Amino acid sequence: MSTPLATLAAPFRHEEEIKKSRFIAQAAPVTAPADALAFFQSVGDPGATHNCWAYRIGDAYRFNDDGEPGGTAGRPILAAIDGQGCDRVAVVVTRWYGGIKLGAGGLVRAYGGSAAECLRLAPRVPIIATGQLTLRVDFADLALVTARIRELDGTIDEEHFLADGATLIVSAPVDQLNAITVRLVDATRGRTTPKPLDA
Repeated sequence: MSTPLATLAAPFRHEEEIKKSRFIAQAAPVTAPADALAFFQSVGDPGATHNCWAYRIGDAYRFNDDGEPGGTAGRPILAAIDGQGCDRVAVVVTRWYGGIKLGAGGLVRAYGGSAAECLRLAPRVPIIATGQLTLRVDFADLALVTARIRELDGTIDEEHFLADGATLIVSAPVDQLNAITVRLVDATRGRTTPKPLDA
């Protein structure tokens, strides 16, 4: 079984010096490309030699070499994100040139290595795939159903009250959806039958 992807619990910063150039890698959790671009804007240093970056949000990704030779900065940062098993993450590596040229291979190692070390040290949280169920509940069963949902790591996203009960939309880890369905059908003797929301 593959290790689940992770995002960061909080923004994180890592600094190192490589052949007199100073590199600061800063990473943050993001949920949309606009969040990533706003993060780069907020932490990039206009006085630095380069602010190179990359982000990965599911299938969406971008990277930028910010004036470094093509493929020596942004792409290695993206490779570090993927190599560290991260998703929904943005990383910017800021460089202040110290007078010693690193060459293409040295740049790849410096940018990719700084980003990877930053992500390796940062506190992480696993990304858990979730799904949703919709269900109709009689008032008499509402307290019982709510309790069972919470016992199985579910959360009630929406509650719409009707004359004789309520309609709920519930989120839970994908691997718990079936257990919630079985438990609620049993607990209500078939009066409540959850269905996948997208069905």
